[in-house]
Amino acid sequence: MAKNKTRAAKKKKKKKGSSKLYEVRHSPIHGYGVFAQKKIKKGVRVIEYKGERISQAEADARYNDVDNEHAHIVLFAVDDDTVIDGKSKGNDGRYVNHSCDPNCEAVNYDGRIWIYSLRKIEKGEELFYDYSLELDEEFDKEHSHLYACHCGAKNCRGVMLAASD
Repeated sequence: MAKNKTRAAKKKKKKKGSSKLYEVRHSPIHGYGVFAQKKIKKGVRVIEYKGERISQAEADARYNDVDNEHAHIVLFAVDDDTVIDGKSKGNDGRYVNHSCDPNCEAVNYDGRIWIYSLRKIEKGEELFYDYSLELDEEFDKEHSHLYACHCGAKNCRGVMLAASD
């Protein structure tokens, strides 16, 4: 029995919110963010965005942008019928913040959302993708603070909404 305890004591526990590629910690942009723990090459699949798969109707019932400030940042639309709720059964992917000048992109591959690096990312650099949020209703300037972007990029649009054509 003592032998097993010694082996168990030698095993290192994996720190929650970390992997070999990234770690989750406080972000100067918003709440928590995902940061590179080492250099990440362009085109690397960094993390899958996971969470409970629900219908659009269920997402609308659970979250109302006006009543649940920032609810839109935990929901990821897979298709017209399916939404991933990162707040429910989610993983570290929900902590990748928005930027108008992203270093990552979200890719839908067979109904699974993966975050890939768009360029080389340096150790310690925060990972971002452009949320490009789309609204079902007309944009209400009264609630524009709900979609405010604080990325600080030179090309910042001021909002996390999809760029206008």
